[in-house]
Amino acid sequence: MQETPLCLRVGHLLPYSMSGSNTTNFTNPSTFILLGIPGLEAAHIWISIPFCAMYVIAVLGNITILFIVKREPSLHGPMYYFLCMLSVTDLVLSTSILLKTLSIFWFNSREIDFSACLAQLYFIHCFFMTESGIFVAMALDRYVAICHPLRHSTILTNLVVAKIGLAVMLRGGIVVLPYLLLARQWPYCRTNIIPHTHCEHMAVVKLACTDTNVSSYYGLFVVFCVTGLDVVFIAMSYIQILRAIFSLPTKDAQLKTFGTCGSHLCAILAFYIPRLFSSLTSRFGQHMPLHFHILSANVYLLVPPMLNPIIYGMKTKEIRGRILWLITQKGTKVFS
Repeated sequence: MQETPLCLRVGHLLPYSMSGSNTTNFTNPSTFILLGIPGLEAAHIWISIPFCAMYVIAVLGNITILFIVKREPSLHGPMYYFLCMLSVTDLVLSTSILLKTLSIFWFNSREIDFSACLAQLYFIHCFFMTESGIFVAMALDRYVAICHPLRHSTILTNLVVAKIGLAVMLRGGIVVLPYLLLARQWPYCRTNIIPHTHCEHMAVVKLACTDTNVSSYYGLFVVFCVTGLDVVFIAMSYIQILRAIFSLPTKDAQLKTFGTCGSHLCAILAFYIPRLFSSLTSRFGQHMPLHFHILSANVYLLVPPMLNPIIYGMKTKEIRGRILWLITQKGTKVFS
């Protein structure tokens, strides 16, 4: 039995639909319709619970990191400045996705303005690229701290850290800008239904009724030549770091030095592995249900902002100690 096309099944949601001979052509729709997670509409309210919990943890955790680093003068160094950049990026990234997603789940608010959709697309991909760049900067900091410890303070001065942060931010904004410009110029005459929880780049581009190969090729270029180079640079940094660690004379010194990289390595794995999994399933998992692809796309964007403050809070001695001190101080005031 032939399956009913998606645009016909949800035609009542579609002000600009195209079915049979009744075709409405439009260059730029005034709104798009986000379906959320097609096939799991009945479970939207239940899916919203872990999504909301992840967002709350991400917001509270990253704000705590920013507060502690600001209040503690001993944490005013390159590693913690990069960590603050990571926290701000995580806050923007998770907020860009979750607010609209939760409005779909809770209030069935599926419409999104065309310009707002493009803005969300830009912010999501821009800050994802920015976060990848920050991990490269943090790998550089660990490399200098372990391989050239006596020169760490002279190489990574506050001015250099600020320039690196600005360069990472500009790179993310410039690299993703063609996504926005190309998506804005395509004519959309098929449908304005996006079977997703947010305005993901390829999900929007697929709605265009023209040849969009340039968008697809540019997306692959960004994945392999930008994100791929980030991974290569991080790997090269850690090869040098491991060589320096294994050259230390004692086992205790090796473990202690490697421990300073533990939180960074965990955060890198939490960031890149879900992204790799989502990319592989989207390209080679054509037989997997649509809702699986959408859930995996949300996981790689939502899990890292939640895990990063937990990882750094647990594995970084200075931050962990400061958090425990704040908790004990609050507890003392409450019971005094």
